[in-house]
Amino acid sequence: MNIHEYQAKALLRDFGVAVPRGSAAFTVEEAVKAAQALGGPVWVVKAQIHAGGRGKAGGVKVVKSIDDVKKEAARLLGSKLVTHQTGPQGKEVHRLLVEEGAAIAREIYFSLLVDRETSRVAVVASTEGGMDIEKVAHDTPEKIMSFSIDPATNVCPFHVRLLSKALKLDDKQQKQMSALLTKLYKAFTEKDMSLLEVNPLIVTKDGDLVCLDAKVSFDDNALYRHPDVAKLRDITEEDDKEIQASKFDLNYVALDGSIGCMVNGAGLAMATMDIIKLYGASPANFLDVGGSATKEKVAAAFKIITSDAQVKGILVNIFGGIMKCDIIAEGVVAAVKEVGLKVPLVVRLEGTNVELGKQIIAKSGLNVISADDLDDAAQKIVKAVKEAA
Repeated sequence: MNIHEYQAKALLRDFGVAVPRGSAAFTVEEAVKAAQALGGPVWVVKAQIHAGGRGKAGGVKVVKSIDDVKKEAARLLGSKLVTHQTGPQGKEVHRLLVEEGAAIAREIYFSLLVDRETSRVAVVASTEGGMDIEKVAHDTPEKIMSFSIDPATNVCPFHVRLLSKALKLDDKQQKQMSALLTKLYKAFTEKDMSLLEVNPLIVTKDGDLVCLDAKVSFDDNALYRHPDVAKLRDITEEDDKEIQASKFDLNYVALDGSIGCMVNGAGLAMATMDIIKLYGASPANFLDVGGSATKEKVAAAFKIITSDAQVKGILVNIFGGIMKCDIIAEGVVAAVKEVGLKVPLVVRLEGTNVELGKQIIAKSGLNVISADDLDDAAQKIVKAVKEAA
């Protein structure tokens, strides 16, 4: 689950982390009041959406008068902001963050995330703050440093020295980094975060470290332990289909392609998406129904796929281990009979009860294309979509 920047900063402030003063605003009037309370002389008006690249898209403006705060708030609220992370459809701005300006001497990139290889929290940092970290990693990977923190010892002095040297911090800033790293790690672990990104972490002209931006994502599986965090969820920032999927405990992510996918297992889902791309098409979604889905869950997944207007074909790719092929077949048949089938459907089943699953689909009377393996399934769905176009 993602939260907005102003929510992330409020959370970090509770852990004693230095962030700029600011307030959320849902109307132009609230934005003006927030600016007046801060006192100026410089304010920053920031659009609050769950996407990066807001600055480049005109969603972050530095202003020097209350009139300009009012002007920018009026421009942003209700507008569609299109960034490299929103897709061409963009996201509508419903709220703003109005905060005090900062005297920036230099910018640093800093993040904490879960390192799956080490099963630890990893620190990633760079002197190239304020930029897309992917671009830095591609063009100048030597400017990025990372290390993992052992949960048995937590943050140690050598972590701080390592980080301070890489980021070229002076003695004063190294002391601040010691406290900052400890507080951020504490926030990350206690709140079950999956990502905490500060870009940029700034060094002010007075030589202080301040978190100028904050992006936080939480582990959905741990939200039951944090009702205060769960309350921060903004469903207006989420795809309607993803919201529906979460109600049935489905792992669903909307994408920009034309072929809907229903698969069991994240690895198999990724392979399915890759092979669709290999044959010249693009997946419309990532959808993992999991290893123990029920007939109702499968039916719900199929309905979610068919509700996407950009889906021109559907590929069901199931390897039955814990999940039985007949359950998948029953769910698909039930969903098709309820919502209808207006696009080509290719089904590839393998594993437990595969023959029974194939019989259920064959006897259903549905216009379903059967496939022998993943390669065959991908070629058939791509071909069927092209022929139907």
